[in-house]
Amino acid sequence: MSALRMPRVVTMPLKPLRTKGWGRIAFMVVTSILMLVPMYLLIVSAFKSQQDILAHPFSLSPDQLTTEYLRKAATNPDFNILKGYAVTILFVVSVNLLSVALAGPVSYVIARRSERRYRMLLLLFVAGTFIPSQVLVIPVVYTLKFLGLMGTIPGFVLFETTLTLPFSIFLYAGYIMTIPASLDEAAAVDGAGKHRVFWSIVFPLMKPAVVTMVILNTFSVWNDFVNPQIILGPGSGLYTVTTGVYAAVSQYSTDYTVVFPTLLLAVAPLLVLFVLLQKHVISGLTAGATKG
Repeated sequence: MSALRMPRVVTMPLKPLRTKGWGRIAFMVVTSILMLVPMYLLIVSAFKSQQDILAHPFSLSPDQLTTEYLRKAATNPDFNILKGYAVTILFVVSVNLLSVALAGPVSYVIARRSERRYRMLLLLFVAGTFIPSQVLVIPVVYTLKFLGLMGTIPGFVLFETTLTLPFSIFLYAGYIMTIPASLDEAAAVDGAGKHRVFWSIVFPLMKPAVVTMVILNTFSVWNDFVNPQIILGPGSGLYTVTTGVYAAVSQYSTDYTVVFPTLLLAVAPLLVLFVLLQKHVISGLTAGATKG
């Protein structure tokens, strides 16, 4: 008699539920809400009356919206918004030009040298990114007073440029390391010097990293309040957007029809700039890790 064969039971392993992706999505949704709700309140409240802001802060009824308070903020005698834009843009342009001119060559030297001392130098600059700018204010004030630059545009521009150098050098050096050194050697064979190799060959290839740093530096200088308030001071007569807003709304801190429209005028250029150039920021921060 032949033995009876029991049917084989095939057990399929249970696949674990994939909750990691959902958790990531939930985290992004919650983070987005926390960031967008204050911006929503700022924009909506700039077009509403004091009573509507207090009674219905989240409402978005067309009958409640008006541009009257925004027009008043634009012509506020306590703060000339156009002058604030002009002064801030002057600082932004000056800081970005100096930052690129100083951080670019330094990053090139660090990236192209393999000696240990250059790696230590890079680590020194990276360490500078962890130092809050407020900690440096007191020694900077004494230094600027000694140099006769306290309360002047050059003094403020030099300080703001110094704050941008650590992260700029870190990002530029990482990006330059992904650019083949053979390009430098080919240019050197053709008779190009070190300065020409960097500015004519390497620097044009650094466009993603440079654009990213220009945008980040612009946000930093535009939003800075403590440094211009201390270094420039009210006596200089120079008001950036942030210090001008403070001067305009400090005496009307409970009048939201003055506070919200003035704040919206201050941040509106940055909102537009970020929406238009956000892809450049992301691509520039990731280019060094994915290129080549």
